[in-house]
Amino acid sequence: MLNKFCALVATATLIALCAAASAHSQQSSSSTDSAASAPATAAPSDAPSAALRDLLAAACAHDETSFERFLTARNAESFFRLAPAARVELMKRFVLLDGVGKPALSANPAGRPTIRCATPDGAAEIQLGGVDLRENIALLPLDIRDVSELPSGDPHHILIGLIRENSSWKILSIGLLFLDLPSLEVEWDQSAIGANEHEALANLKLIAAAVESYRKTYSRLPESLSKLGPAAKPSLEAAGLLDAGLVTGQNNGYVFRMVIVGANNVGAPAQYELSATPATYGRTGKLSFFRDVTGKFHAADRQGAVGHSLDPVAE
Repeated sequence: MLNKFCALVATATLIALCAAASAHSQQSSSSTDSAASAPATAAPSDAPSAALRDLLAAACAHDETSFERFLTARNAESFFRLAPAARVELMKRFVLLDGVGKPALSANPAGRPTIRCATPDGAAEIQLGGVDLRENIALLPLDIRDVSELPSGDPHHILIGLIRENSSWKILSIGLLFLDLPSLEVEWDQSAIGANEHEALANLKLIAAAVESYRKTYSRLPESLSKLGPAAKPSLEAAGLLDAGLVTGQNNGYVFRMVIVGANNVGAPAQYELSATPATYGRTGKLSFFRDVTGKFHAADRQGAVGHSLDPVAE
């Protein structure tokens, strides 16, 4: 499990911190077990255990809005800037399951919060131990088990740190690894740039194919990408040729635009150009993609500006 948490980062220093967290959790597993068996008392709604329980439930459901509530202000700003795929990837690390899940909340016989996250491909059960509260810092042990291995099977022991910020509890650390998204977001985005660029070009080609299909069906060009969107019954206003994500003009860190060119009052047929530019240059992508009036696709690093027909041809 800790190896998956280590996948959040790529630097040798942070990997070493993950290794230290693993050693710490092994040394404290016996005390964690005894804490988990202690009687539970009622806790206020903003108690650390309740906050961690709700964070894990949000991570299970890939509920970005709820998950963000339990991030420190500094981390929440970075979480908002992450590409959608990176936000989901972060949440998946907390429950060790790939698919979006359905959380079920309960309590173990000792009254400790328990979260079961069920996905189409598997399920995990997470039990929280007793809170070690030290002024504005709270440490909570948790055990994660594969449901298929219950009731036997060794759990993964993890120590989670929370901090009180503006009267609410926010996640601070995983093991001995502090959750510092501002330090990770640039590195994470850099690692995803290649995939984002590849997807942007593929999406630009999908848009071009949809425009051509629209023109063939209705003998005219769509006035905007919104005309290509999903519909129960295809029409000029909603042709059902693209999914809702693309017709908005933004998808996975890229902005897509369509411009009609070449038409005039003597009957010259209209042509069009398409472009895909990084929403945040250097973070979500570096290459700008361009589809010219002849149907050729081009790509170049234009520092975030719109591409051009003189740019190198993209395959």
